[in-house]
Amino acid sequence: MHRQNKQTFWSKSIFSLDHKVIAKQFLFLGIFFLLFGGYLAMLMRWSLTHTMEQLPWWLLGDLLYQESPVGSGIIGPDAYNQLFTMHGTIMIFWAITPILIGAFGNFLIPLQIGTGDMAFPKLNMISFWTMFLASIVLLASYLLPQGTAAGGWTAYPPLSTPVGGIPGSGQAYWTLALTLAGTSTLMGAINYITTIVRFRAPGMSYFRMPLTTWGLFLTSILNALFVPIIAAGLIILLLDQVAGTQFLVAGQKATIPGGDPLLYQHVFWIFGHPEVYILILPAWGVVSDLLSVFSRKPAYGYKMTAICMCTVTALSGLVWGHHMYTTGMSPLLGKAFMFLTLLISIPSSIFFLNWLGTLWKGALKFEVPMLFAMSVMWVFGLGGLTGLYNATITSDIYLHDTYFVVGHFHYTMAASVMFGAFAAIYFWFPKIFGREMNKKMGVVHFWTSFIPLNLVFFNMMVMGYAGHHRRIFDPSEFEFLKPILGLNEFMTLAAFVLGIAQVLFTINFFYSIFRGKIATKNPWNAATLEWTVSEPIPHGNFAIIPEVFNGPHEYSNPNVKGRDWISQSEKINS
Repeated sequence: MHRQNKQTFWSKSIFSLDHKVIAKQFLFLGIFFLLFGGYLAMLMRWSLTHTMEQLPWWLLGDLLYQESPVGSGIIGPDAYNQLFTMHGTIMIFWAITPILIGAFGNFLIPLQIGTGDMAFPKLNMISFWTMFLASIVLLASYLLPQGTAAGGWTAYPPLSTPVGGIPGSGQAYWTLALTLAGTSTLMGAINYITTIVRFRAPGMSYFRMPLTTWGLFLTSILNALFVPIIAAGLIILLLDQVAGTQFLVAGQKATIPGGDPLLYQHVFWIFGHPEVYILILPAWGVVSDLLSVFSRKPAYGYKMTAICMCTVTALSGLVWGHHMYTTGMSPLLGKAFMFLTLLISIPSSIFFLNWLGTLWKGALKFEVPMLFAMSVMWVFGLGGLTGLYNATITSDIYLHDTYFVVGHFHYTMAASVMFGAFAAIYFWFPKIFGREMNKKMGVVHFWTSFIPLNLVFFNMMVMGYAGHHRRIFDPSEFEFLKPILGLNEFMTLAAFVLGIAQVLFTINFFYSIFRGKIATKNPWNAATLEWTVSEPIPHGNFAIIPEVFNGPHEYSNPNVKGRDWISQSEKINS
């Protein structure tokens, strides 16, 4: 059903219907934008500590800003607004989403549930090329005379509309690109949900699915429910930008009554807060599975972890209002959102304790994927605990729009999700490419990422508590911030170390694709179905659809003789 008969170069490698090829395409796209978005962060950090100074040659200052209105090679206020707008947009929608959801969703779901391909292979192929088109539109905005979008990654009106935004079409390009990216995501969500519900192998019940597949399944449900909502918001925003409508224009600038900029904020955050869980649910699943593999014991509380992930998914659509405490929201409505936001932390805490239970008395193997999986526990713990202050109305009013919020969501959305993605890349690289990544370089990459990342993001929260606003262009202008300018410079140094570490990862990644050690069929002795097939995996995956007899974490079972694991497709008593 899923096999292609006549394979040309174009049908096999470019416009492929094979979920594994499409996964690689998403992975390469995501890594490109991860590096690009990280480069934008380096430019921001330089600007914050060397405001209105010429960029050094190694940051390509003269090349990028040779026609800057404030001088050759210098980042001005408008350019800085574009930097933080595009950094946030790219990291969330063009780096994390393609890597964790596009690449690993495509690669793992059919293999882990024991089927030959996605339910809709052509839709899957169209999904990637729609994302590719979105990428072209986004990058094309840099070629416009006034530059790219500058209204923040949230694109709040009036900053993102003609009445309050910068002149030019950059913001409209941004809106169109994000609409196309959302369309791609929606195609993928339909495919993932249908594949998991309809094409699981015999014996693969929901509570025998790996927790990685659970995370991708729940993420797809959230995408199917909430991407159409943000799409509606983006469409009316685009109409305001290019067609002269005034859905989001109010006050003296409005010539037609009835517009409301707060409408966009509600629509954005009804999607935007589930988006946090859309991104982190796959990472939670990856961490849950990898801790079990490298502890050589079953995942503690497997069913409860899956149930808690489902609970978080259900509650995630009810908490968006905590982003809007300072918009004049009714105090009673604010208290309801505060209660629901604090409530959602309970299931998260339960499966966090389950992670600790998995590690307890396990035969731990500190391979590179395990290091990154364990690091997620640390950064997610810090991000989750500091989120309680943003959930609480009284503390959030003080901390709102400060660097405390930036540090908090970087711990949850950047550190937790990206470390989960790195764990997945190092773990499944042998199955995707048939080779192993260099372990020593992986260990160096881990430590040169983990330590400076914490030095940057934790100190962001320190600066936010001191009152540092999240979008200040020149901190030295403010007397009350001068005592912490030294801390700002220290963070910039740590950020550059973090950036260099990702260059090391990139070298390891691409070198290993071509020159890495040939991998064995199952180098980690893992129990899930993807490790039962040999590389290169044929189009169709399995010669015979497997039958599933066990859960995904059969490690150290006393009934299994001669080894400490057994595959899901093997009978324990055989």
